[in-house]
Amino acid sequence: MEQVNTLLLLSGVLLFLGVLASTLSARLGLPFLLIFLVVGMLAGEDGPGGIRFDDFGASFFVGNLALAIILLDGGLRTRISTFRVALWPATALATWGVIATAALLGAFCTWLLGVDWRYGLLMGSIVGSTDAAAVFNLLRHSGVRLNERVGATLEIESGANDPMAILLVTVLVGIIAGTGVSTPEGVLLQLVTQFVIGAALGIGAGRLLAELLRRVRLAEGLYALLIVSGGLTVFAATNQLGGSGFLAIYLAGVIVGNQRTRATSHVLKVMDGMAWLAQAGMFLLLGLLVTPSHLVNYFWESLAVALFLTFVARPLVVAVTLKPFRFPNREIAYISWVGLRGAVPIVLAVFPVMAGIPESRLLFDVTFAVVLFSLLVQGATVPWAARRLNVEVPHSAEPLESKEVWIGRETVLALVAFRVETQSLAIGMLPSSLTDLRGRPVRCAALVRRGRPLLAPSATALKADDVVWLLASPEQVENLTALFGRQEQSDHLAVRNFFGEFVLDADSSAAALAATYGMELDAAESEGSIGELLAKRLGRRPVVGDRVGIGSMELTVRAVSGNRVASVGLKMSKSH
Repeated sequence: MEQVNTLLLLSGVLLFLGVLASTLSARLGLPFLLIFLVVGMLAGEDGPGGIRFDDFGASFFVGNLALAIILLDGGLRTRISTFRVALWPATALATWGVIATAALLGAFCTWLLGVDWRYGLLMGSIVGSTDAAAVFNLLRHSGVRLNERVGATLEIESGANDPMAILLVTVLVGIIAGTGVSTPEGVLLQLVTQFVIGAALGIGAGRLLAELLRRVRLAEGLYALLIVSGGLTVFAATNQLGGSGFLAIYLAGVIVGNQRTRATSHVLKVMDGMAWLAQAGMFLLLGLLVTPSHLVNYFWESLAVALFLTFVARPLVVAVTLKPFRFPNREIAYISWVGLRGAVPIVLAVFPVMAGIPESRLLFDVTFAVVLFSLLVQGATVPWAARRLNVEVPHSAEPLESKEVWIGRETVLALVAFRVETQSLAIGMLPSSLTDLRGRPVRCAALVRRGRPLLAPSATALKADDVVWLLASPEQVENLTALFGRQEQSDHLAVRNFFGEFVLDADSSAAALAATYGMELDAAESEGSIGELLAKRLGRRPVVGDRVGIGSMELTVRAVSGNRVASVGLKMSKSH
């Protein structure tokens, strides 16, 4: 009993200290996850805590459990619309990209570390994939809003590349240990099996969970528990059947998150807490597992590996992979830079240690050092790089509160609260006249001013800092955000600076636009709409923030609906 209490005390104290220390992350510009990793290292045998911990089996179990929960939460928050612009490029990065990165880094490690080529390739495979925990965490809490193509590519890649990395590591561990599959045909069969079983069970389980959530009435706190238990079940079952449990639980989360069920915003809040706990606990444990004094022994080798991966292997592979999809160079550069390494490589580095492979601690220590470099250098510069490479888009207002009201079994209304920000478009409007960007009316349920509800909200003009409660269809909510957000943000993200002063309907005639502003268009472009003109000039699926210069004018995609441009901003080019 005393040992149990001691363990609980240590766990609680470390988590408590980690949460408190994380408040420094924003001030210092350091990633949240790095703080927990450092707290774990300080509590370890080389730090003031002096805790000796070398249970790789327990770390492997906790790491897999935490990663499963993180991927489930990430899937729940991934909109299916993001697959419209990023499925194929992200899939290419998650498959061929992992293999190519592992091969390049493997050749470098073989030469640098003076080890057998199998060990070098194993090292490359361990750190060849990006990490979902690090990518999801930093992109969603960095304070920047990336354009959809960049953000979706990074998130889908990190959520889908684990099967390839795990396959490469397990195959190479088997080859070195003299067990497992070693023929190209066997490796290919394993890969196909992992992806097919993982995708099939993940999609099937997601649909089943969504149907259960739609039909079953539970206490509000149990919906999140149902999703987590269902997700972990499909994760373990898929692994047992030879598929990729990580892919399965991510896809199950995507399916559930994009279905209309009784598990709405309150579930995401609970899941957010679970994901934070999983990340914090995992990084604390991994910090305890490492011995910092060992890292010093391989400092220069680890630094060389990290630099080669960051500035040579990853950029080269990303450029070769994304160029055929017509990604702009600045987006390729940003995706290359945000190839974050985190818990996944460390968990993969446990594989050879548990298999008893010689020099496995060398691989583990170098991997840990590469992860530290990635979180410290790349993770800390995510916002700076986004601004530098111009892949940000202006922020839209987020609802203060959002609830779904079920009317019958299928019909749902959204009850949302927005704060009217300074210089927003909503100032001066009557709540009774509010419409979304597509002109569809919404109903004002309440208007709160200086903390007090007004008795006649529909006839009262909106002022800055008012909180307005609206009743609308769920599809309208996203189109309402532009009304309440601050129009004049800083520098280039000011709405007028970014999109231009004029808003054009994308369905308007391109010929009329050309005649009005003296633009030169060819015959085919003149026959279509402005939206079609933009799509043709871009040569790829358009996202908000895409720009096309025509003569002295610059057209910027302002809103996208499905696969088509909905509205366009117009401004004079800087050179004129």
